[in-house]
Amino acid sequence: MTATTTAPLAATPARTVGRPPARLRAWATRAPLLPALVFMIVVTQLPFVATLVISFFDWNALYPKARRFTGLDNYRQVLTDAGLRHSVWTTVLLTAAVVLASLVIGLALALLLDRRFRGRGIVRTLLIAPFLVVPVAAALLWKHVLYNPEYGLLNGLLHYVGGPQPDWVSRTPLLAVEASLVWQWTPFMMLILLAGLQSRDQQQIEAARVDGASDWQIFRHLTLPHLRRYLELGALLGSIYIVQNFDAVFTITSGGLGTANLPYTVYQSFYQAHENGLASAAGVLVVIGSIVIATFALRVVSSLFREEVSRA
Repeated sequence: MTATTTAPLAATPARTVGRPPARLRAWATRAPLLPALVFMIVVTQLPFVATLVISFFDWNALYPKARRFTGLDNYRQVLTDAGLRHSVWTTVLLTAAVVLASLVIGLALALLLDRRFRGRGIVRTLLIAPFLVVPVAAALLWKHVLYNPEYGLLNGLLHYVGGPQPDWVSRTPLLAVEASLVWQWTPFMMLILLAGLQSRDQQQIEAARVDGASDWQIFRHLTLPHLRRYLELGALLGSIYIVQNFDAVFTITSGGLGTANLPYTVYQSFYQAHENGLASAAGVLVVIGSIVIATFALRVVSSLFREEVSRA
C-alpha cells in the first residue's frame, strides 16, 4: 500500500447567515424608484431625442415624403433668419424686464411682510394669490378686465378722472404682456426673498441698531449682502419659466405687434407653417438655454444649502 497525503483544507470565510449581499441590498433600495425613472425617461427624454432627430431634417408636414437630411441647416436658419432673431431678442427683453421688475417689487413686499402688523397673514395670502391663478386665466383677466378699451378697468378709471382712454394692447403691446407676467411672478419672488429675510441673524441686526446704525445702513450693509444668493435664485428660477412662457403672448397679443417670443415662434413654425424640422431646431435651442440657466440655479441652491448647514 502506498501512503497518500491529503492537503489541508483551506479555511473558508464565515458569512453572516440570512443576510443578503451588499449589491443585492442596494438594488432592493433602488427598486421602488425604477418605475418612476422609466416613466420619466419615456415621457421626457424619448420625445426630446425624437425632437433632436427631427431637427436635422427638412421636414414639412404637408409634404411628408419630401423630407431629407439637412444637418445643421435648421439651426443655421434659426440663428440667421431676421424674424427668428427678432423673436430671440424679444424673449431676452421680455425675460429681463419681467425678472427685474418682479425682483424689485417682490423685495419691497417682502420687506413689508417681514414687519409685524395686524392682519399680516391675510395680506400675505392676498399677495400670494396671483401666483396661484392659471396662466391662461391670468392673461385673459388682464386682456379683457383691465386692457379692454371699451369696458376695461384701466380706461374706466381714466374716464372717471377725465383722462385719455387708449387701446393698451395695440399701443404698448410688449409692455402689456410684461405687466401681466410681473403681476403673476412677483409673489414667487416675494416668497423667496421673504424666506431669506427670515433667515437673517437677528442678534447681528440688534447689535447694529445698538451701535446707532440706521435702517438704510442695516439694509445696505447687512440685509442686501445676505439676500444676494436669494436674489440670484429668484432671478434664475424666474428666467427658466419666463423664457418658456407662451400663454401670455398667445392670449394677449397672439404674437403680433412685435411680441412673438421664441416659444410662440416655435408654435407658429410647427402648427401654422408645418415646418417640423425648423420648429424642432428652435425648440432644442430653447431647451438648451433653459438647461444652462437651470445649471446655474442648481449651483445657487447648493450653495444656499451649504450655508445653512454651516450655520447649523
